[in-house]
Order: sequence, then C-alpha cells, then structure tokens
Amino acid sequence: MGVFVLNLKSRKVMGIESQCMILAAEDSKGDVVILQPEREIETGSKIR
Repeated sequence: MGVFVLNLKSRKVMGIESQCMILAAEDSKGDVVILQPEREIETGSKIR
C-alpha cells in the first residue's frame, strides 16, 4: 500500500504516460522511502 496523487493531468515522463504521482521522502543519506499509511484506510481519503 502506498500514497498516490491521482487528480493530476496525464503527461509523459521518460517516454511513458504517467497518470499519478507516488508520494515519497528522502532521508539524510539520500535514500528514497515511499510513504505509506500506518493502517488500512479508505481509497480517496484526504491527506492532511
């Protein structure tokens, strides 16, 4: 399970059509971590 932003305009990224954005964060070592909820949550829930 991950956190995705879906209400974006489709666009090509590196030649591939993208229809959403995955939310992630970079730690102090430069490693990227995909954000995910700590428990199950309804699809479409607001991020605050």
